[in-house]
Amino acid sequence: MFPGRMTLSPPGPPGGPPEELQELAFIERPIRRSLKTAEEIDQLTVDEDLNDVERAVYLLSVGQEVQRASVISNLPSLVRQNPAETFRRVVPKVREVLNGAGAEIQLAAATSFLTILQDDIILIHTHTYSILKTVLLHLNHRDTVVSSAWLETLLSAINALPKETIKQEVLNPLLYQSQLSHSLQARLAACRILGKASCKFDSLIVKKELLPLARSLSRDTESEVRVCMCRQLESMARAIGMDDTRTELLPELLELAGDEESRVRLAAFDSIISLMEMMDGDDRLHLLVPLVMSACDVSSQVDEGIMVSLSFQFGKLCSGLAGSLSEEQKRLLLQKFQVLCITGLQTEENQMDVGESTLIRCNCCYNLPAMVAFVDPAHFLCDIHPSLSGLCSDPEVSVRRSVAASFHQVVKLLESNVHVVHKELLLLLQDSALEVLDALMNHLDETLEVVLSRGDNLILDNKLPELLSALLSAEQKVGSSLRWRLHEKLLHRYSCLSRLLPGELLHQTFSARIFIILTTNKVLPVQKEAARTFCTFLRYNRKQEQRQEMMERLIQDLAQGRSYWNRLRFLDVCEIATEIFSRKYFNKHFLIPALELVHDPVANVRYKLCQLLPRLRSSLRLPADKLLLQKLDFCVQKFLCREKDKDVVAMIRKTVLELDKLDLSEPFHKRHEWDLLDQKKEKEEMLLLEMEQLERQQSDGKLNSDKHEERKRRDSKTSLSSAKSMSVSSSTGSSSSGKETRKAKLSRSRSLSSQPTSSKPVNSDRPLKVKDLSGSSGLGKSTRDDSVRTAHFTLTTQSTSSMPVLIRSKTTSLLDHASLLEQREHRTSTLDHRTGNRDQRNHMMEHRTSSLEEREHRTSTLDHRDHRTSTLGQRSKTMERGSGMKDSQSRKLSMNRKSNSLQSE
Repeated sequence: MFPGRMTLSPPGPPGGPPEELQELAFIERPIRRSLKTAEEIDQLTVDEDLNDVERAVYLLSVGQEVQRASVISNLPSLVRQNPAETFRRVVPKVREVLNGAGAEIQLAAATSFLTILQDDIILIHTHTYSILKTVLLHLNHRDTVVSSAWLETLLSAINALPKETIKQEVLNPLLYQSQLSHSLQARLAACRILGKASCKFDSLIVKKELLPLARSLSRDTESEVRVCMCRQLESMARAIGMDDTRTELLPELLELAGDEESRVRLAAFDSIISLMEMMDGDDRLHLLVPLVMSACDVSSQVDEGIMVSLSFQFGKLCSGLAGSLSEEQKRLLLQKFQVLCITGLQTEENQMDVGESTLIRCNCCYNLPAMVAFVDPAHFLCDIHPSLSGLCSDPEVSVRRSVAASFHQVVKLLESNVHVVHKELLLLLQDSALEVLDALMNHLDETLEVVLSRGDNLILDNKLPELLSALLSAEQKVGSSLRWRLHEKLLHRYSCLSRLLPGELLHQTFSARIFIILTTNKVLPVQKEAARTFCTFLRYNRKQEQRQEMMERLIQDLAQGRSYWNRLRFLDVCEIATEIFSRKYFNKHFLIPALELVHDPVANVRYKLCQLLPRLRSSLRLPADKLLLQKLDFCVQKFLCREKDKDVVAMIRKTVLELDKLDLSEPFHKRHEWDLLDQKKEKEEMLLLEMEQLERQQSDGKLNSDKHEERKRRDSKTSLSSAKSMSVSSSTGSSSSGKETRKAKLSRSRSLSSQPTSSKPVNSDRPLKVKDLSGSSGLGKSTRDDSVRTAHFTLTTQSTSSMPVLIRSKTTSLLDHASLLEQREHRTSTLDHRTGNRDQRNHMMEHRTSSLEEREHRTSTLDHRDHRTSTLGQRSKTMERGSGMKDSQSRKLSMNRKSNSLQSE
């Protein structure tokens, strides 16, 4: 081999062959073609004509250990196929093989028998009895792992055995196994069997026969036996009832709670707390409260195990003992909880293990909801909030994950005071660990429903923008990672925002981001969830313009996109839209763009459309959707006639068969359910449209009211400015106009003073003077203003001519007042003129409509006349026909008469 390489290699040293020759020698070693010899193959060969039971018996008899272990592992399937033959022939062989077998076969047999008992395969108690005999033979195996496996099988067999069999075959041997002379393993098995068997018998038998045995085992010299028996006393207490538990078992548990071994004290403590629901108020007050208070006093100094157990069951203790505690005791419990929340974080507590302290803080996170319910809501800020804030910023990720998992329950309990934990929610959303976000996302929709239900208060507090930015940053953080399942969960939870946020805010912040994920993300489940969330946002958006914009983006960027990947995503959107929208909305906006993809140049898009055709067909109802059904049929025909891709052709043939079976395969009740669901969706969509119209009307009303108020303000401002200008002009008129105004006033005063005292000529001449002064038309003047002005003038004429200065001042003020009144009258006249023009326009419109109605009436009368003429013409025709018939008949009669006359002649 490799001659060229051998010739080119330099000569090696004299001490041995070169390395390359050694490698070649290793390659040229003889390779064993078969791992088994012919004799071994003959031993492993089994006759093919044997059935399963016969093959199992043969392999258990003469097979190797691997074959025997395989048969024993396959024993549950043999029992399912043929239980009678298996228990008659195979199980005895298994019992023979187990005698002296190794641990592998022992474990396989214990597991198989446990599977048979748990799956309820056996129907006859004799079969269970045969398994019980096998289990009891190997229960005290020297290997602890094997004996534990057989013990689990025995405990499962107790549930399926009758009471008498358990009493004779199981409980009687326990009297000997529970003695100190037996091994530790046998006494531990006796403790577990007692706890399991006590559930099968009534309280009298348990009290007389089992309880003395349990009492002796709870006083065993080995602490491990005492711990095991202490954990079984709970099931025995539930079997004998509360009265006997108070007198028989609680003293034993309290004695074990003071045991010298910490493990025993811990087991007793857990058992007493688990029995708390069975205790009455007196037992809780006199037995449980002192035990808990003593544990709170010494647990942090003496026993770490009790401290861990106390942290796990702290919430249960506080909620169960709330009615039995005093205010001082409640305060001590709260202080203890605060200490547990910072366990391991203080520098002076270095003696505790890091894992134990982290576990204690995680248990405190688990009990946070119970502690929030335990504390008065008014004292939440001072009692629980510091601990909650510390746990949310804990250095351990596991602690922050635990507090995130229970945060939704805390928020629900706070209700209206949820704003106090806003900062903690932002901390959890902005956490750097994705595990914390994963735990928070499990119930994020419930949390946001409570937080965002505050509505306007949240906006006024300027906390809503912070929350929205935190949600967006959390999505970006998860999207940039490789945790696509977490990203899918996050998008699913964000769909609840469509019901919680205003449509305008949702459209501005989240809709664009969700659409970007839909078009750019490469993970298919994330894309589909983004499509579902986007469709949800689209459905619950109450702005017609925004809905139209979102639909246009779907059509332009996906259905008509340049990438075939986007066109495939549009078909996914259509599939999701059939579940979210009503049939009417889907057929109006989604169906036609989907059917247009029949012309797509990419075969994958056409293949996807073929798969979607049955769903599109199920959204159509005749006769309303007749045109759409024709388009769908045309799409199918085009696939059948012009398609060249073999995969698409195979799919369209399969789809055609499904379309033919569609109406027949769906039962009536299911179609009725779908129709009811579709009607509900359509009603919701109509309700959303009505809400949109109401919002528009309200917004228009607000705008009109605002405009009306602005007009009032402008009018008031203009009136004030005009009054000021008039006063300024009157005050400065003497300086500005000068001699002309003075001459005018003198002439007016002379004319007034020269007139007689009678009022009639004054009344007749006054309007002319006012017209000359004002220069207006005076069309809209009222009679009240005329009478006021005449009264003023009569008062001035009655005054004597010896007071010219007073007369002048009064006349000027009166004239100014008159000019103001005339300006107001002019405004009212212009308004009346405008209203008159509007009335005239309305009258013209009414006149036009009346003329149109007259024209229609005329046309109707003409049509009626035409109908009459047509009927008269028809009558005339019928008359002419009748007359023609009569003429023919008369002619025939005359001819007959002539013929008769000729014959008579």
